[in-house]
Amino acid sequence: MLKNAMQWLTLASVGPEMAAKQFQELRSQVPLLYALLSVNALALGYTHYEASPVWMSLLVPGALAAIGGLRAIAWLRYDPDSFDHAAIIHLLRRTAALGCILSAAYIVWSLRLTVFGGPDERAHVAMFVGITVIGCIFCLSHLPQGAVLVASFTTIPYLLFYLLASGNTVYIAIALNIFLVTLVVMRVLMNGFSAFAKLVQSQSETARLNREVTLLAHTDMLTGLPNRRLFFSDLRQMMAARDAASAPLSLGVIDLDRFKAANDTYGHLVGDQILAQVGARLTEEFAGWGSVARLGGDEFAFILEADGESAIALMTGVCQRLAEPYLTDGVTISIGASCGIATTTGMKLDASTLYERADYALYTSKSSRRGLPTLYSEAHEAAVRSERAVEAALQAADLDRELTIHLQPVVNARTHALSAVEVLARWTSPTLGPISPAVFVPVAERTGIVHRLTVKLFDMALAAAADLPDTTAVCFNLSAHDLTSPGTILSLISALRNSEIAPSRIVFELTETAMLRDFEAAREALGVLSALGAQIAIDDFGTGHASLSYLRELPIGRVKIDRSFVSGEKALERRDLLGAVIAMCRSLGLPCVAEGVETEEQMAFLREAGCDALQGYLIARPMPAAALRDWMKAPRAVAAA
Repeated sequence: MLKNAMQWLTLASVGPEMAAKQFQELRSQVPLLYALLSVNALALGYTHYEASPVWMSLLVPGALAAIGGLRAIAWLRYDPDSFDHAAIIHLLRRTAALGCILSAAYIVWSLRLTVFGGPDERAHVAMFVGITVIGCIFCLSHLPQGAVLVASFTTIPYLLFYLLASGNTVYIAIALNIFLVTLVVMRVLMNGFSAFAKLVQSQSETARLNREVTLLAHTDMLTGLPNRRLFFSDLRQMMAARDAASAPLSLGVIDLDRFKAANDTYGHLVGDQILAQVGARLTEEFAGWGSVARLGGDEFAFILEADGESAIALMTGVCQRLAEPYLTDGVTISIGASCGIATTTGMKLDASTLYERADYALYTSKSSRRGLPTLYSEAHEAAVRSERAVEAALQAADLDRELTIHLQPVVNARTHALSAVEVLARWTSPTLGPISPAVFVPVAERTGIVHRLTVKLFDMALAAAADLPDTTAVCFNLSAHDLTSPGTILSLISALRNSEIAPSRIVFELTETAMLRDFEAAREALGVLSALGAQIAIDDFGTGHASLSYLRELPIGRVKIDRSFVSGEKALERRDLLGAVIAMCRSLGLPCVAEGVETEEQMAFLREAGCDALQGYLIARPMPAAALRDWMKAPRAVAAA
């Protein structure tokens, strides 16, 4: 009990939030306390000026008033921001102790004045003590320790003095009355302070919960990194505060390579474990450099106060670190990471523009520098301007007039008879001229126009098929966006059913990379197309991932071997591999088509290896439907088998 009382009196158990609130309230109340004491002391000295010595009626109250004034000024000048918890506790203790000293000084001085003057002066002393004590208690309501000490050092000597020394029943009654009033006021003060303490505790708990909610709202729970909301909020603030003279700022976007394949193969639980390890590695790598966040999925981003060269140097090492194997549930998995970086060096940019540049640089890395960082450059800026012009022209394009198709023959490797044609898109803009599919198709995918484009091209392909022999198949390419768009797949099915073309003549070609975007969606879409009677072919076979698993799990009816195995600088080095691929297709009963046939020597090798069909410039270049009809009528020599 005594220990608890001492802890309470010395404020040893007061927490930081409570002490700060007490200090804040006392900053306005303590100056009033000293003002009350000073005015009352000067008033009491004035009424005893003629009846008491000068030093008691003038010097003592003047000194007490001066001390009170200095302390009031000191409290008014206190800056809460300059006080930590220890300093606040020290100040509160000093205030309580000083209250005891001043209380003792005031009570001794006032009681000493009772021997001077008549009944009126003595009545003023009694009133002075009562009013002053109650006023002090209320002024110290947010420091109950000080209020208790002041009341004790004042009312107890006052009561004892009148009980033992005065002999006047009126003053004894007044003293008892003041003592009882003081006790009641103290009880009210303690109740009020208890309510104040509960309010502070409630506010503190509310603030803590708000901090936790804010943290949850701004944190990615899987990796512990800042999330997309916080990242872009910080980025906008940093960009708004910068000017042309500011130090360069680099923004990077990181995308994991092969993560989706690992996630689909091993499951989402393993995928989450990989992402958590990626977050831990990024936290280590960026410690002391800048902030890194998870934007969502397998995409991360960072901000560095550094130029592009420094950011590239750092990210080269980071990409290498992220490419190190990950061990999850006893399984070792290898993925990688590509990165795009944009910098503010020498220019004033807004946050969205800087991010778009970094994202474009990432697109370049994923396309041609996989596993490495790429810095946004003037060449990228020129490409972006060109793509924006293409996008604007594509948005306004009259597809019925501007879009056409060319057909490239696919022939039987032995007989050289036409077995199929591949449909290739051609777009001629009235403002930009002919645009390569390699340019406008990705733009259409990014801008959401690809659905309209695919459906229009398929209608043209069906129209061309109607003019071809029934034995000629029509090969039509599907992109990753097409496979993951139920609306596109339904439109293709509807167009095919409304045509007079047998579904078995349509071959939907897709690359292995296209299936990586969403394997389950791709499998569902291909299952529907296959059930309709259409054929499914894997295009660019040998350049993607998990090719054999695709042949096993998907309704694949034919294989198109990538042109890099047939022609190009490394084609001769891959002859053995090319022969093995053809042999594998034959063992699986899958017809195989070789793309990129450009020389007689290549054609001879493919025939000898057992390839079923050929496609390439040696056979024929892509051509309009009318030119294809003329080509079909022209005699074609067949090389000896």
